[in-house]
Amino acid sequence: MATVDSSKLLRAASQARKHSVPKHSGFKVGAALITRQGRIISGANVESDSYGLTCCAERVALFKALTEGEREFIAIAVVARVDGGPMPCGACRQLLMEYAAKAEVWIADSRRLSNARCFALTDLLSHPFVFRR
Repeated sequence: MATVDSSKLLRAASQARKHSVPKHSGFKVGAALITRQGRIISGANVESDSYGLTCCAERVALFKALTEGEREFIAIAVVARVDGGPMPCGACRQLLMEYAAKAEVWIADSRRLSNARCFALTDLLSHPFVFRR
């Protein structure tokens, strides 16, 4: 696996957090994916009045990357102001397993980026749904 500059990725996620639209919860989350070629794609959470339409930062970054033609990811960072950092929800874990299964997942509290933790997606979602034709 390629070497990840986690501090650069975490800073990009922290910057993305500034563009969050948490109009109900006030909970700002930023995410940043890095491709095998070193391109960083960021995203932030966007909330809706219809709560089910809210989209997490991880999915915003992933969808943006996929729709820009990216397919090979080596890591994602997720940052929010919460002790220990924000863990991806089940929907984000599933989509990351489908499209970035080998990516490292870096999690950090926005107040302490240097205390980031790293996880393998298989540790976060050991039995993903898989559609086989």
